[in-house]
Amino acid sequence: MKRRDFLRNMGVAVGGPILLNGFGLSALAKSRLFSAINDDEDRVLVLIQLNGGNDGLNTLIPLDQYDNLVTVRGNILIPEANILPLTDTLGLHPKLSGMKTMFEDGKLGFIQNVGYPNQNRSHFRSIEIWASGSPANEYWTSGWAGRYLNQQYPGYPEDYPNTDFPDPFAITMGFLVSETCQGPVSNFAITLSDPFTLSNLAEWNTDEYAGTLFGEELAFVRESISLTNQYSTQIHAAANLGSNQANYPDTELANQLKNVALLISGGLKTKIYTVSLGGFDTHGDQVVEGSPTTGVHAKLLDTLSGAIKAFQDDLVAQGLQDRVMGMTFSEFGRQIRSNGSYGTDHGTAAPLILFGACTEGIVLGDNPIIAEDVAVQEGVPMQYDFRDVYGSVLMDWFNVPKATVKTLLYEGFHYLPVTTCGTPDSVRERPGIGDSIDLGNFPNPFTGSTVIRFQTKDEWVRLSVLDGMGQELAVLVDRKFNAGTHEIPFNGRELPAGNYYLHLKLEGVRQKTALMVRAR
Repeated sequence: MKRRDFLRNMGVAVGGPILLNGFGLSALAKSRLFSAINDDEDRVLVLIQLNGGNDGLNTLIPLDQYDNLVTVRGNILIPEANILPLTDTLGLHPKLSGMKTMFEDGKLGFIQNVGYPNQNRSHFRSIEIWASGSPANEYWTSGWAGRYLNQQYPGYPEDYPNTDFPDPFAITMGFLVSETCQGPVSNFAITLSDPFTLSNLAEWNTDEYAGTLFGEELAFVRESISLTNQYSTQIHAAANLGSNQANYPDTELANQLKNVALLISGGLKTKIYTVSLGGFDTHGDQVVEGSPTTGVHAKLLDTLSGAIKAFQDDLVAQGLQDRVMGMTFSEFGRQIRSNGSYGTDHGTAAPLILFGACTEGIVLGDNPIIAEDVAVQEGVPMQYDFRDVYGSVLMDWFNVPKATVKTLLYEGFHYLPVTTCGTPDSVRERPGIGDSIDLGNFPNPFTGSTVIRFQTKDEWVRLSVLDGMGQELAVLVDRKFNAGTHEIPFNGRELPAGNYYLHLKLEGVRQKTALMVRAR
């Protein structure tokens, strides 16, 4: 029996939590996500999972598309007078005032239209894809951060913790361990709810089953419990040494982030923290009828904004802001068209939020284009692959070489300028950030065939056609092009009438989605 199967049969999944005094401490593994950085940088990444699929169009609102949004989601759309202006063409939900202040202070940024090709709209499967960094049609058993950790510290958990690495590599706040940090053998994260109430798991030293297969597996469980106890001691010590110097709202998410700040200030060397906020599956009553600025989604965004703002204020007050960057993620966005229950159904791409000293008010990506007529199940088309965001964070924040990122995520990885704190390796990947690629097709609308025109440098080009559900219908080109303007014919005679999208991916940061409408 394999070790993983053995532990699952015992009811303790590898990478799953061992319950300890009401909160989980997982069987642990070794971390690699951080040896790529210098010890004196001591950077921390905080991941906030928005469970359920956040409605991006009512979070980061494209003001230049407002008239068409009124047509397709008028019963839930935030009134224009209540939208918090962010840029000339973008606004925020009125409950995100804390985030607006952070954006203006250069402590928060947005990446628009983040998703993945062939979007899966199942909660379970989609969050599994986001956690593992896998293609939509492949099932991977490790998380994107877990693979990095495993590469840096092969052989874990043997000889850990030790003098050089006494602290857990990752922590999940709550009761369920994050699969993001799942390694090939076990999870690199431990779970905890309250750092002040940790207690040790019972240990035993019997060799009754020595020399048997069961004895070997039992020894592994015993080793995992010992590691858990040693890490709980480190966590408790850091909690006692740490402090909080900001006023946090009385919410579960704020309390999780408060504990993260406490442990960082207490000297714990953990590099990845995962926290979560649930309730974003807003099929019904997303807003209150007749009052779109209130309701479930408004409360969730108020909770998110208040918790992040308090956390950032705490870091600034303690001089820790340069060490910590945060990022939100959710399994998908919502559909463009609202439903009759004052809610939204599962969609495709959505904005991703980054916060910290290195985000400096970045807005990466184009406003989503909202057509005059939108199919019932149509979602916001993907512009940026979430794996490119992950890999760019690894490059910018943890100084991971691009070649390594490709082995951890996918060979087609393209760097994106997600922060202003890039390392020399990532800065060299920044050509063409402001260049226009003039992607379009003519005629548009079209009835049978159209010609797609775009500009490139001397680089690799991948051009594909997506439908309104985010499914990749055809890859038109995937090869090297010389610099210049190019035209590609496309025959769409077999496509049903509706909205379709072009997705152009270049070697640099220049990615853009253009609307392609087939005449009815």
